[in-house]
Amino acid sequence: MTRAPAIVTAGLRKSFGDHVVLDGVDLEVTQGTTFALLGPNGAGKTTIVHILSTLLAPDGGTARVAGHDVVREPGQVRRAIGVTGQFSAVDGLLTGEENLRLMADLHHLGRTTGPARARSLLDEFDLTEAARKPVSTYSGGMRRRLDLAMTLVGEPRVIFLDEPTTGLDPRSRRTMWDIIRRLVAGGVTILLTTQYLDEADELADRIAVLDRGTIVAAGTAGELKHRVPGGHVRLVFADRDSLAVAAASLPGATIHEDTFTLDVPNDGSVAALRALLDRLDRASVEVSELALHTPDLDDVFFALTGHPAAEKEAVS
Repeated sequence: MTRAPAIVTAGLRKSFGDHVVLDGVDLEVTQGTTFALLGPNGAGKTTIVHILSTLLAPDGGTARVAGHDVVREPGQVRRAIGVTGQFSAVDGLLTGEENLRLMADLHHLGRTTGPARARSLLDEFDLTEAARKPVSTYSGGMRRRLDLAMTLVGEPRVIFLDEPTTGLDPRSRRTMWDIIRRLVAGGVTILLTTQYLDEADELADRIAVLDRGTIVAAGTAGELKHRVPGGHVRLVFADRDSLAVAAASLPGATIHEDTFTLDVPNDGSVAALRALLDRLDRASVEVSELALHTPDLDDVFFALTGHPAAEKEAVS
């Protein structure tokens, strides 16, 4: 059964003065999936999140979240969403439990339901032992977990995570990844903006690359990688003679004489690898080592955007 989209934008536009930030963005995010939005600083990622979360009005185009128009029905959109921004929104003077209970009060959960919800989230996010300590004493990873827990107090159906693991150590990042996977498995829709390409590769069902206000590519991680040339097989031989015979049999290969190595353009498919090995077999040459390199999202990102991270967005 086809799932309905949780987020849809069509021709979304936004400018600040003469600076065009979004120039006709079309997106569709399926319910119960993770959608990653990649792009350098200044590409427009945070501006999209601000529009979809009703914090900013678009100049043109349409956007619907959880079936509601972000301009005409902002209240319904806000009731359906949660937002975790680039910077932690927790109060460092309060304890973790007090932060969650404050959020429960803002959601009008009541004297019984609110504290119960706070205790449940503290347990789910492994913060029970630190629940009554000031948040100012928390590590970066603990603060981000609490920040996400506060987003979940109202049980949103759609969550915007705007660079949620920036500044975290590798262990804390993986903890956040596990939490995100659990949320999606429970039916929550995640729109994730990130500059960590491995994060998108690990988490996203689909990815869009945003550059200078437009979507320059979209698809699964595998589909995007196949759009970028550069895949090759690295062959290592035992001696210079074997290298020379192999090179003669494989025109177009790049030769590394000092390491007796050939880099042969190859898409990594079974058929292409079999054909390559058959040619070497017919030439009666033995391969000592074989390694396959396929383009990763770093290759995709730089091939599509053509430049590294640039200046910050006008709205961040």
